[in-house]
Amino acid sequence: MTALTLQLPPNLKFTDEEFEQIVAVNKELRLELTAEGELVIMSPTGGETGNRNFDLLGQLWFWNSQNNLGKAFDSSTGFKLSNGATRSPDASWIKMERWDALTPQQRKKYLPLCPDFAIELVSETDDVEETQAKMQEYLANGLQLGWLINPKDKQVIIYRPNLATEALQCPTSLSGEDVLLGFILNLQPIFA
Repeated sequence: MTALTLQLPPNLKFTDEEFEQIVAVNKELRLELTAEGELVIMSPTGGETGNRNFDLLGQLWFWNSQNNLGKAFDSSTGFKLSNGATRSPDASWIKMERWDALTPQQRKKYLPLCPDFAIELVSETDDVEETQAKMQEYLANGLQLGWLINPKDKQVIIYRPNLATEALQCPTSLSGEDVLLGFILNLQPIFA
């Protein structure tokens, strides 16, 4: 999906409530807020990307419903990161104990944490470098495992704390490792 970054005056900063109001009156838009205070407007995806996202979410949902180790989220969920950004990964997951630690009010708003696991799926119009920077931002804010999946190049970049990224060419599956125990993502429908 193509992202448009709206440049705002440097002294203009949104409170969480003001950002939520902007999102509420622009329901047709998917918005993110960078740590620098830039408002990012994400365009809708095309059919192929939407179908790939649905497949990713379906596989994650199925595993999570069988194991009940945490909570899984789609791309409409906002995460308020410790650096001040509000981001929405294409798919994400947090451990149950982190979900349980949130108050009922926190669960209704942008979640005040970084997901333990996140997937960003590169669409035809995405800027790969910007998506890589977003994954690094998640990592800097507490991400335990992340996958940047680029169907066009049939490549996956794996992000783990305190380790160099790992690039895989044409993998058929990915393991959730010790973060999502027992989760295996089948990449064949994603790369088809």
